[in-house]
Amino acid sequence: MMSSFSLYMIGFFVFVGGLAYGAFLLGAPPTYIAVGAVILIGIGLMSATNRTRSRDVSPDGAVAETTTTTTRRDV
Repeated sequence: MMSSFSLYMIGFFVFVGGLAYGAFLLGAPPTYIAVGAVILIGIGLMSATNRTRSRDVSPDGAVAETTTTTTRRDV
């Protein structure tokens, strides 16, 4: 069985391939198509890892919320 990450990436590769083929049919230069595809694949990897990561679960079974607090000191 495929993981959520694999399924997400396969769908994203199909999406990027469709965009690249459409750009090719419109006459875009191959260099621009390649650069755009590499950028989109990088965005897809970051998005896939963010969407498919597992949440931290506390011992009582509740999902832990992660918060960051910062304090500002006026000088």
